[in-house]
Amino acid sequence: MELYQLGYFIEIAHQRHFTRAAQRLRMAQPALSQQMKNLEAELGATLFIRGKKETQLTAAGKALLPRAEALLAQAEAAKAAVSDVRHVRGGRLVVAAIPSVCACLLPELLHAFGREHPRVELQLIEDSSERVAESIESGHADLGFLQLPANKSAFESRVLITEPFVLLLASSHALASEKEVSLKQLAGESFLFYKGRARDSALEACRKAGFEPRIACESGELETVRALVAAHVGIAIVPQLAATALPVEVRVLPLKHPGLQRQIAAVWKRGGGLSPAGEQLLEMAAMAKAKMKMT
Repeated sequence: MELYQLGYFIEIAHQRHFTRAAQRLRMAQPALSQQMKNLEAELGATLFIRGKKETQLTAAGKALLPRAEALLAQAEAAKAAVSDVRHVRGGRLVVAAIPSVCACLLPELLHAFGREHPRVELQLIEDSSERVAESIESGHADLGFLQLPANKSAFESRVLITEPFVLLLASSHALASEKEVSLKQLAGESFLFYKGRARDSALEACRKAGFEPRIACESGELETVRALVAAHVGIAIVPQLAATALPVEVRVLPLKHPGLQRQIAAVWKRGGGLSPAGEQLLEMAAMAKAKMKMT
């Protein structure tokens, strides 16, 4: 049973005449009659009582009519939904991102996307790079933003930001007046580590500089790290993206360590392709990168 056959059946039922229905459908009457014979044979029931002046529905035809109309309506709704997704007029987009991207890059980006595509339902998942990757691979998220590396066999990726790590310290700290500092100058400090791959990168850099940092606290919340720095609990080495909108009590300084940097990339499942909504958001993210003037 094909949808087009149900459409023919509905037209005949409405016109109550094969010839008029054929004219409305712009097809030959014998061809229409054959399609209805095929439909009746498949259903195992006669659908029409063919009279000289008018065609009426049998009991089976009357039972089929509302269901056929509902099926065609659902098919049209399905086509409309697909069209909405194709033209970014509807659908759903699930984005997974690491906390620094969620806090510092996505708010303005998602606001702009929502303004341009108000009928697309947006959902944001905030988690570590590893969990973001898992969300994409499992299909729970459509587009992810994480710190590289990522599994090249599992994901397509596009680097958005290559950024250095910087030092956060209280504005009254003894080093606050410096233009930049080296990691070796920080050997005796108490450290506040921002959890995730950013923490691993900062910790490895300290060890390469010849010391094991004394850890005062670790947190996955940017605001907690910033607040503790402002309260003189310790200093923090964080990605540049995480050093925006700082409290007045916190100073940010460059680090003399050119290799201490990270790459933020957009990732999506290899072979699956991005939805039109995902492509739109990725394009807007690339434009945001250009505005940030990061290399």
